[in-house]
Amino acid sequence: MAENYEGYLSPFSTRYASKEMQYLFSAQNKFSLWRKLWIILAESEQALGLPITDAQIAEMKAHQADIDFDAAGAYEKKLRHDVMAHIHAWGDQCPTARPIIHLGATSCYVGDNADVLILRDALKLVRARLLAVIRALSKFAKEHAAQPCLAFTHFQSAQPTTVGKRAALWLNDLVLDLEEIDFCLSTLKPLGCKGTTGTQASFLELFHGDYEKVKQLDALISEKMGFSSAVPVSGQTYSRKTDSRVLNALSQIGQSAHKFANDIRLLAHKKEIEEPFEKNQIGSSAMAYKRNPMRSERMTALSRFLISNAQNGAMTAAEQWFERTLDDSANRRLSLAEGFLCADAILSLYLNIASGLVVYDKVIEKHLKEELPFMATENILMDAVERGGDRQELHEHIRVHSIAAANAVKMEGKPCDLLSRIAADPAFQADEEALEKALLPENYIGCAAMQTKEYLNTVIFPLLAANAGSEVKAQEISV
Repeated sequence: MAENYEGYLSPFSTRYASKEMQYLFSAQNKFSLWRKLWIILAESEQALGLPITDAQIAEMKAHQADIDFDAAGAYEKKLRHDVMAHIHAWGDQCPTARPIIHLGATSCYVGDNADVLILRDALKLVRARLLAVIRALSKFAKEHAAQPCLAFTHFQSAQPTTVGKRAALWLNDLVLDLEEIDFCLSTLKPLGCKGTTGTQASFLELFHGDYEKVKQLDALISEKMGFSSAVPVSGQTYSRKTDSRVLNALSQIGQSAHKFANDIRLLAHKKEIEEPFEKNQIGSSAMAYKRNPMRSERMTALSRFLISNAQNGAMTAAEQWFERTLDDSANRRLSLAEGFLCADAILSLYLNIASGLVVYDKVIEKHLKEELPFMATENILMDAVERGGDRQELHEHIRVHSIAAANAVKMEGKPCDLLSRIAADPAFQADEEALEKALLPENYIGCAAMQTKEYLNTVIFPLLAANAGSEVKAQEISV
């Protein structure tokens, strides 16, 4: 295909999203699904006694995939109606079936039902990508479950945790996202065949007032689409709250990915953990030494788009008038497709980064040793009280020594000498060498390592075992 250098091309198509997700929202897939739904309608109406022949259905099936897009485009230019354009274009290919194509249906029969089928497939692909990321992060969390590192509150050094425990926090967010996706899949229902205002009047007319057959038609169509039932009531469309629910679930993924990517960017600044950096990759056009976290930065950029995109679903659901209004159509063409393409791109990046995280053990250890004396003061205080000291007086001594040591680090660039100051203070009756020996990082991580292992064993590994084979392979990151 020739490159289009003079017209706008979506970055999702050219740079970010996978071929699998792009196909789901392609014209070929969409209009093939329309034809599939027209075949399902004809088969179901025939089964319930309407005069539709096997030859008509066979002719429709023979031309389900060979769509003449030029003919459909010409018809749409003339008719200003996309569904009728495709009915006419297909009718030209299926002259025998032409009289019964779209019998009793309204445009939303193919439009909304096809959208539900696409949403289902897209949710399944997102689910598979989520599982792949969870698997990659679980390996990282297991490997580093007991590796002490500084924790941060307010991005200020805080009581130590472990590298694996931090990964468990990232994992837990993704598990919550998986639950949202599963909820969307479990509650997703097709429109079925509801007619122009949801009253099924045209189908009641076709079946000469037989309401039972109208209900059977709705059920049969839903079954052929792979669902147990259709939505119980509707206007002309299914409730746009369904779209809002789905876009909110994708927004949740954006939130999790943004938090992870920001953490990696901050850790890269501290030179503790970095995203993969390829042999010939250039970090900066000017500063040749740079190792910019560009994939994590792209994740945060795309995540902002995905998070904000949820507002489209909310506004569209809120703005629907009575049984149908068309101001949803143009917005949904953008928000649904680009929401899924964006989620797909984000999760592909997430998997790429999570599978190749680089941990700098010595830097982590260095930072921990620099801050550990401050964090050990509570234990030092309790030991001194045990030797007969006054807790309140000792607390004041530690406060004064801590401020002095911190000022020496910040204002004079000196190494932390807090332990020396405490050892030199007779109030503590402490030996500096003994204090140094007591500063074992693993003594200050609390239950972090045990929590991580327990979380992996009780939540993550059973989840992955239950979904063995469900995740997809990593996508190559194009840029």
